[in-house]
Amino acid sequence: MTTADSTPAAAAVQPGVPSGAADDDWWRTAVIYQIYPRSFADGDGDGTGDLPGITGRLDHLADLGVDALWLSPFYPSPQRDGGYDVADYRAVDPRYGTLADFDELLARAHEVGIRVIVDLVPNHCSSEHAAFRAALAAAPGSDERALFHFRDGRGPDGSLPPNDWTSMFEGPAWTRVTEADGRPGQWYLHLFDPSQPDWNWDNPAVREDFEQTLRFWLDREVDGFRVDVCDALVKAPGLPDWPRPTHGVIEPVDGVMPPMWDQEGIHEIFRSWRRLLDTYDGRRILCAEAWLPPERAARIIRADEMHQAFNFRFLETPWQAAPLRNVIAESLAANDAVGAPTTWVLSNHDVMRHASRFGYDGQVELEHGVGADDPQPDRPLGLRRARAATALMLALPGSAYLYQGEELGLPEATALPDTARQDPVWERSGHRIRGRDGCRVPLPWTEEGPAFGFGTGSGSDTWLPQPPDYGSYAVDAQWGRPGSTLELYRTLLDLRRRYRLGEGTLKWVTSPAGVPHPGNDDVPLPAGDDVLHLANGSVEVVANLGARPVPLPPGARVLAASAPVTTDVPADATVWFTTGEADTAR
Repeated sequence: MTTADSTPAAAAVQPGVPSGAADDDWWRTAVIYQIYPRSFADGDGDGTGDLPGITGRLDHLADLGVDALWLSPFYPSPQRDGGYDVADYRAVDPRYGTLADFDELLARAHEVGIRVIVDLVPNHCSSEHAAFRAALAAAPGSDERALFHFRDGRGPDGSLPPNDWTSMFEGPAWTRVTEADGRPGQWYLHLFDPSQPDWNWDNPAVREDFEQTLRFWLDREVDGFRVDVCDALVKAPGLPDWPRPTHGVIEPVDGVMPPMWDQEGIHEIFRSWRRLLDTYDGRRILCAEAWLPPERAARIIRADEMHQAFNFRFLETPWQAAPLRNVIAESLAANDAVGAPTTWVLSNHDVMRHASRFGYDGQVELEHGVGADDPQPDRPLGLRRARAATALMLALPGSAYLYQGEELGLPEATALPDTARQDPVWERSGHRIRGRDGCRVPLPWTEEGPAFGFGTGSGSDTWLPQPPDYGSYAVDAQWGRPGSTLELYRTLLDLRRRYRLGEGTLKWVTSPAGVPHPGNDDVPLPAGDDVLHLANGSVEVVANLGARPVPLPPGARVLAASAPVTTDVPADATVWFTTGEADTAR
């Protein structure tokens, strides 16, 4: 067995052209890096991340080798839900900077070859949005209230909510208002927090206003939109009761979708947006956030609708060979059927970081968070599996999403003081669910110094406190260090581009117990149920999810490995390799 250099130099980038994406189909194979602006980098030293801070760190992303970045909301917001409570869709929150700062970030990103996708939050706005404040001041039945879902309550005095829907953040999905005369009045719908009233997408005025928002950012040259909670825009007529839970990946019950999710009317909206985006030069994209099974998510990314949909089924899958193999196969089949690429994702701003999630055996509650007095993940095990899972993910054809800090192996902050928590679910659940703050803690850039280099000031306070050991995960502590997680990511992304794995085709070499898949002539590795062995072009990948080492085939030339490799793939590790004359980059 021979071993290739596992620490290549950063991929070269042609100025003004996003790396690996010179044509309009860039999105089919792109690696897209999510930035949560509040926690990425602080340019003014106030303890909160901002747009100038991001601009100052773009070289990190260019060196990492990503094709695009996705910015979570940076719009004016009271921050009751981390910016997803938007008060103005066409401006920048002063805490993050100005429109001029955004333009500078966008221009600089394009200079270093990185496209920019921004968040669109069309299901709901902030209760401080001017339109909702006008609705509160207006009378029942008014045009102002028709922009939202206002309804009379049930019961003789209207004191009961209009239906039995529950909020994704716990508690009822309805809040009663006090009318101008001081009496209890109508109720309004909010699938999330009461500070986030749902827009009424049956109203043409809502549709027209959001098209103006799309044009506002497209005219500034953004490359696309990640669309938050897109499958909830249209509600079933009459808002019927649904006395069932709707958390996690949402599937039909007895052939019927819940009345607040994935209604047929959403597709008309997405087609109108696609027509709008297609009028702009270059390929501008739409990525759907929809917690749906692959076969239903694929309906959103048909040729005339959105371009991509997050693969949450893959994200939810535990570190087990058979479930992973099944979800990979099901995802590719569903998306291939509509001519769309499959996306792969392991972490984001809403779920426990996979470096910690895989430190537990079995399934975990993705959005519930962990406190100091909860069972703690096995950190070394979690990181080892996270590195292996990422190596498996980046070998798959399609597009991949990375969440800020995962390239550092950053774990969930599991010992945040409860007094510091800001996720609204913490209060809404009566302190039963700690929420998502643990994956949103500001990043460490330097091993030493105030706030581990997060900000430019001399203070160490950040909007969420950083764990004391975050310095050991910092960028400068890992840069150029063989075997570090940062160098592993750089290696994998470079190889992924050179071997053009994103545009490849997956072929299973073995299935459980080493049984060849139908139609495959390959001789399987002597592997058990805990091994995934696949090929993508000339690159073969073995992911060992079991407890025993698995031998590599004779003559294997290792390109990259998530853990040290001799002649075997160790437990909880993934190896990329080529054999003989097949070792060719496309």
